[in-house]
Amino acid sequence: MKLSVLLDRARDHALPVIAAIGDDDLTKPTPCADYDVRALLDHLLHVVVEFQKLAAKQDADFSHTPSYPDWRAQFPAETAKLVEAWGQPGADEGIAGSMNLPAQTVGGMALLDLTIHASDLAQATGRRFEPDPEVLTEVAALVAQMGPMAQEWNVFKAPVEAPADASEFEQVLANTGRDPRWSA
Repeated sequence: MKLSVLLDRARDHALPVIAAIGDDDLTKPTPCADYDVRALLDHLLHVVVEFQKLAAKQDADFSHTPSYPDWRAQFPAETAKLVEAWGQPGADEGIAGSMNLPAQTVGGMALLDLTIHASDLAQATGRRFEPDPEVLTEVAALVAQMGPMAQEWNVFKAPVEAPADASEFEQVLANTGRDPRWSA
């Protein structure tokens, strides 16, 4: 399935999570120990913006995360631009910007971040999240493929053991080093 279609489906599942976040949720902890909800929103929005550049074979800057005061309006708009950027002819071909990785892999990283961090935000705010089944298939493959490199880059922690009755998505979360049933 085309990457932009998967990104659009991931966006469709992330938007309700983001829209439901209230001001009283912003200081809550998340499964990402370094981030509260507000900081994770900024991080995810920054990822969405920078991965648009990578789709256009431009360099991205992940050296700092700016604050996005208007995240409620920016998230739907910027994720629409992300889908559009990765839907352009050639976006998923060749090498993507300064990451020096295949563009298809880099686009998959955007899909992974959008899906996993939407789940993090849902868990942090007491909501349920279940990714699109085809997105889940792609994200599970990416986590399996990129796990060692992601741990080396401190993007993932070492995998944790998933509960015996874990869903496929909970197993993916565990493979990223997250407690799949985390709660604040």
